Amino acid sequence: MKNRIILAVIFLGILFKSCADQSRPNYQYFPNMYESVGYETYSESDAFNNGIEAQKPVEGTIARGWEPYGYPDTNEGYEDAKLNLISPLEISDTNSKNGKELYGIYCAVCHGNKGDGQGILMKREKFLGVPSYADREITPGSIYHVLMYGKNAMGSHAGQVNSEERWQIAQHVMELRTKLKK
Repeated sequence: MKNRIILAVIFLGILFKSCADQSRPNYQYFPNMYESVGYETYSESDAFNNGIEAQKPVEGTIARGWEPYGYPDTNEGYEDAKLNLISPLEISDTNSKNGKELYGIYCAVCHGNKGDGQGILMKREKFLGVPSYADREITPGSIYHVLMYGKNAMGSHAGQVNSEERWQIAQHVMELRTKLKK
């Protein structure tokens, strides 16, 4: 019995050794998983025979999670949002707390923790003329609009904060404005 096992091991060793050819690499299963083909994002594709371009989204589609915003990026759109855009969020401690946290992350470096326009970048003279909230006639709608599109030297924050977070920030800014007006 012991001899048979030894013979079987020797036979299998010879069999595997004879199959390996050092001058040629072995077969590679699913080579596209190891060495994938790179495609340009909107390049032509022959993936479909009927002319469908698979890389381009269908015209008129809206990305998942994105909500259309009905005010244009113009001065008229800003004024319209200032007058007519109303927050769907209720004024609550949770929204205020979240708004304060987000304000500290995205806004305080320029506008200051108090909303007085004395943020760290203003003090270091990286940006000049950052307004105090007490000096501006603002509404939650105008704040939301500015966070959506940006205004003057301030860029858009639509890519950093979602719709709910923009409203929370607007709520906190209005609280800061009330404190500054006292």
